[in-house]
Amino acid sequence: MNTQNEHLNTLQDIKQMMERSSRFISLSGLSGIAAGCCALVGAWFGYGALIEGNTAISSSDVTIPGPHERTALLYGSVDIKLLFIAAVTFIAALSSSFLFTWLRSRKTGTPLWSSITQRIMISVLIPIVAGGIYLLKMVDLREYGMIAPGCLIFYGLALLNASKYTLQEIRYLGLCEIVLGILNLWYVGKGLYFWAAGFGLLHIIYGVLMWWRYERKTAVN
Repeated sequence: MNTQNEHLNTLQDIKQMMERSSRFISLSGLSGIAAGCCALVGAWFGYGALIEGNTAISSSDVTIPGPHERTALLYGSVDIKLLFIAAVTFIAALSSSFLFTWLRSRKTGTPLWSSITQRIMISVLIPIVAGGIYLLKMVDLREYGMIAPGCLIFYGLALLNASKYTLQEIRYLGLCEIVLGILNLWYVGKGLYFWAAGFGLLHIIYGVLMWWRYERKTAVN
């Protein structure tokens, strides 16, 4: 009986070693929570900028024929402010995510930079770069209503593409981001709400689930 148990333990150890060598398992749930909180704060500031721009447009004598034209004028009037908010939000989210992932990699003894993380970066960058080019063209065409759904869809594709090298929860997060982005296509002008839901709430939910599943026991101990 003891021999059988030792054999099972050995098989589990081998399985864990194979998983460590083929997947990046040091993603921290706290990274998702921190990124989600940064996104919600950024969305709050972005909402304030849009309200300010909407008030300025409403008080002017400009006649706006339809909702798409109004969306373009609204976003165009505050685009510099929104770009600044987006840049600060992205830097804050990326920095906090890197910090918590680095701390978890030290705790688990997994190197932060390896052949697996290189593959993850390549898998993420392909959809992100393609999406960035698409979004720049949307800005050039003043199709501001397409920016938020485009961000969500291409970000979801990036997560989906990288999920084969890391934990399976990333795959589900990516699918949820894609679905939100597609839904946003039918609600042009509501992109900030979908942005907050996708980059904010979904990341927080994902982070809490990741922490509860993988980090809770080590945190308690």
